[in-house]
Amino acid sequence: MARQRQVASMLAAALLVATTFASIPTTVHSIGVCYGTLGNNLPSSSDVVQLYRSKGIKGMRIYSPDAKALAALRNSGIALILDTGNGGGVLGQLARSASFADSWVQSNVRPYYPAVGIKYVAVGNEVQGDDTRSLLPAMRNLDAALARAGFPGIKCSTSVRFDVVANSFPPSSGSFAQGYMADVARYLAGTGAPLLANVYPYFAYRDNPRDISLGYATFQPGTTVRDNGNGLNYNNLFDAMVDAVVAALEKAGAPNVRVVVSESGWPSAGGFGASVDNARKYNQGLIDHVGRGTPKRTGPLETFVFAMFNENQKGGDPTEKNFGLFYGNKQPVYPIRFN
Repeated sequence: MARQRQVASMLAAALLVATTFASIPTTVHSIGVCYGTLGNNLPSSSDVVQLYRSKGIKGMRIYSPDAKALAALRNSGIALILDTGNGGGVLGQLARSASFADSWVQSNVRPYYPAVGIKYVAVGNEVQGDDTRSLLPAMRNLDAALARAGFPGIKCSTSVRFDVVANSFPPSSGSFAQGYMADVARYLAGTGAPLLANVYPYFAYRDNPRDISLGYATFQPGTTVRDNGNGLNYNNLFDAMVDAVVAALEKAGAPNVRVVVSESGWPSAGGFGASVDNARKYNQGLIDHVGRGTPKRTGPLETFVFAMFNENQKGGDPTEKNFGLFYGNKQPVYPIRFN
């Protein structure tokens, strides 16, 4: 899984304007956790589902239609984001062939639904380059295949990096950086599906700690930033980033499309700002905060924490191995509560 590495420089610069702000306690509506499997020391899928249930975690995201995970989720009551995956040319095949989309649904949805609570199908995760051309036709074909199979309640979307948004500060200035996203947004408006967005204040802080305070990035009180475009105040970077996505949807002619945060998290080791204490503050702050929503859109914000486990076989930056809430032996990396 690729990770977003940037946030607009104007956003960072504007964070220099700060005043004190008292945090307001919130209640949690529901929280999901992403279940990555790039580790050789992870528990069985059935043990993972049991751990989710024991912790009161109400949602899961899996990054491919893994048969063991899907079987373990039967009758669990856990809502699921099911990814198609990016590899193996699956996006291109879904885009080109309605019959392939039918086959995908028959193989990966029909044997499990509704015993497995598949809520969204993510057609690709952080898709880049020429593959973005496949997104819209693939979603169309999969939506049609789901309808033909009798599953119209499952909504297709795609999970995007935050850098699909340009001009992200102030949040009200947010707009999509590339034209294909406006087409995707308007399609989602027509189907009633949300846009899935991966939102990582960690990377913004890591790349510009001079202008972005650690407290603002980790839900700690003490900073507020005003959006003079709409008069709203922001006391954490997560809200500002989400509302920039909302503004981009509005400018694309899709003001009613919901945002679901399909990934957000903070690493506990492996790089600048990555520590157990910072990860605990961010993830607990996120869980406690999202029941209230953002200044632009109040009310519960469906959010998935990345990730359930540290994944010791992930490549890339060392932080990539350390986003987990739990070790492979199911012990917590740090204390965390979900309700």
